[in-house]
Amino acid sequence: MRYRLADDAKPQIALLLVATVLTIALWFVPFAEYLVYPIRLFVTFIHEGSHALVGLLTGGSVHSLTIGSDGSGAVYSVPSGWFGAVLTSSAGYLGTTAFGVLLLFLIRRTFSAKNVLLACAGFVGLMTLFFGIVSPIFNVFSLQVGFSNIIFTALAGAVLTAGLFALGKYASVKTANFAVAFLAVQCLLNSLSDLKTLFFINAPLVGSEIGNDAANMANATGLPAFAWVVIWIGISMLMISIGLRLYAVSQKGKQNDLPFED
Repeated sequence: MRYRLADDAKPQIALLLVATVLTIALWFVPFAEYLVYPIRLFVTFIHEGSHALVGLLTGGSVHSLTIGSDGSGAVYSVPSGWFGAVLTSSAGYLGTTAFGVLLLFLIRRTFSAKNVLLACAGFVGLMTLFFGIVSPIFNVFSLQVGFSNIIFTALAGAVLTAGLFALGKYASVKTANFAVAFLAVQCLLNSLSDLKTLFFINAPLVGSEIGNDAANMANATGLPAFAWVVIWIGISMLMISIGLRLYAVSQKGKQNDLPFED
């Protein structure tokens, strides 16, 4: 079946393509990682926040959520059971992909990009407050992370929250639209890039003992970690495909102030 790009989607597709090209180009620019460092931390917050939220919603308890200065992250939680452990371990990469697709859907469906940025600020702020600060305080005697990790998480969360709030409050509509598109692309491409790395880490001939989400799934289910990475890649690609198709179809309302609209 052939799909036709809706005329009213063309300006937004141009916006998305520019955000994608810029993201990929930055991968090849020396020291560009410093430019997108805050975005990398944002993506990590989404990844770890997905673990924490699913863990909580499935009846488990979250002891801590921490973000490392290298862009890594960790959530220590006690799942409610086998099913809760499976969902919680799967939530990181799939949650990040779903979040990116959700951002695309929201800006395509004429939701205010400025409000989307404010919602992102609220999400990061709540994750930082409840899982990055309050949870470690209540579980101080069973913590498996250092005090410096908690401090960095609190500072990074506060800065990201303030930055996203400032964009949502004071940026122009065109700037806000591009910012949301850029965040969406960063979530999607970083998730796929991290899954690619996880793929090679857990490849059968490598046999890495590095602890990761796929290894947790292997311990919980008996299915090899490598197989879980392949499953996650397949689900992520399916979500992205559906998201892009929804992004390309026509809509009733018209979104104004797009950077590439005639």
